Amino acid sequence: MTQIQAILFDYGQVLSTPPDPAAWQRMRTITGLDEDTLHREYWAPRHDYDRGDLTGETYWKLLTSKAGLSITPEQLTALIDADTDLWAQLNTPMVDWAQRLQRAGMRTGILSNMPDAMEAGLRARHHWIEAFDHNTWSHSLNLAKPEPEIYHHAAEGLRTPHANILFIDDKPENIAAAIATGMQAIQYSDHATFEHEMETRGLDYLLQLQGSTDSQIGKI
Repeated sequence: MTQIQAILFDYGQVLSTPPDPAAWQRMRTITGLDEDTLHREYWAPRHDYDRGDLTGETYWKLLTSKAGLSITPEQLTALIDADTDLWAQLNTPMVDWAQRLQRAGMRTGILSNMPDAMEAGLRARHHWIEAFDHNTWSHSLNLAKPEPEIYHHAAEGLRTPHANILFIDDKPENIAAAIATGMQAIQYSDHATFEHEMETRGLDYLLQLQGSTDSQIGKI
């Protein structure tokens, strides 16, 4: 296997946990929508929002108008905040590992399908994001996984050949696209399965890298 020189992380359900049910319930309360309707309207334009075809304001106004609602500026702000909180809970083992990689001198990056309002909200909450060598946010490029161009952008930002990058994502279509561009890739489902796959590939040495300071989760 080609030597790994950089680790590229997806954000949602890799560095973060699955969506927070409490934040989802807040969105239901704000909109008054039932579960099925909110789920349908939330996801229908989500790729366009992630890709930057919609802003936070236009996304939520489109979502609510299609559901027959009219929202106030205060409700819009509350919905954007709740949506950010939906994805703000940390997958501590992966964030801790990313920080150990950074302290050991390994290049790290984030490649995430993420809309504008959520990027701003998460970076305000999680200052450790700034420690990554390069972050690729889909909305800023008007591209989104699994479009190959976004993987090329991430590799260029990391100044690392595709073959020397290990990409970690929870979606099989994004993993397949990364492999098609020449990256190595692992689909993340849970941490025990991920560690087993790393061991199977002979990459468990990367899990053992240690830094010189304690984890900064919860300290920044």
